[in-house]
Amino acid sequence: MRNIKQAAIFDMDGTLFQTDLVLELSLDDTFAHLRSLGAWEGETPINTYRNMMGVTLPEVWAALLPNHSEEMKELADTHFLESLIDNITSGKGALYSNVKEVFRCLKEHSIDIFIASNGLPDYLSAIVRYYGLDEWVTETFSIEQVDSLNKSDLVKSILEKYDIKKGAMIGDRLSDIRAAKDNGLLSIGCRFDFAKEEELAQADQVINDLIELQSILP
Repeated sequence: MRNIKQAAIFDMDGTLFQTDLVLELSLDDTFAHLRSLGAWEGETPINTYRNMMGVTLPEVWAALLPNHSEEMKELADTHFLESLIDNITSGKGALYSNVKEVFRCLKEHSIDIFIASNGLPDYLSAIVRYYGLDEWVTETFSIEQVDSLNKSDLVKSILEKYDIKKGAMIGDRLSDIRAAKDNGLLSIGCRFDFAKEEELAQADQVINDLIELQSILP
């Protein structure tokens, strides 16, 4: 019987990487920069961003800086990304518990591992490199790789590129769950920092720790 290729596709923020550890630092840094330019008054809108975790950065800046020019949004985006990468490479972030243990288990069971994220390529690469995830991850995909900026389309591109016939999408937000369902994959919701119960309710299964995947996927 021909082996059916199986994959585990992971979201990054709020699923593998504890983004909140560097998020506030980088957002504060970005808005401090905007204040220095006279382009922002008041506190950093960290709570607004926390409620938006999982969406694309253009959507973030549209919400946080609705009255600012596109040029200013691009400036904020660039500064934010640079600050995030600096914080990651200086060790201020962290993976969630058991990421590497689960990756090792999945590879031992011949399950290919991918990352599909709304994060930008340089940001994702910084995390993968710093934590040595490329030892297990076949390829990391950014939402920028699909014109639609739609997570379902991004996951579809992974399945087509690697001829994946079976698998699961693991993530903490509704876009991850929809991406799984739109592509005939098992949807596994992560009840982590940014997850919302009403979104998790739509997943096929929900986990509280990544280690639970060892009894679900292999």
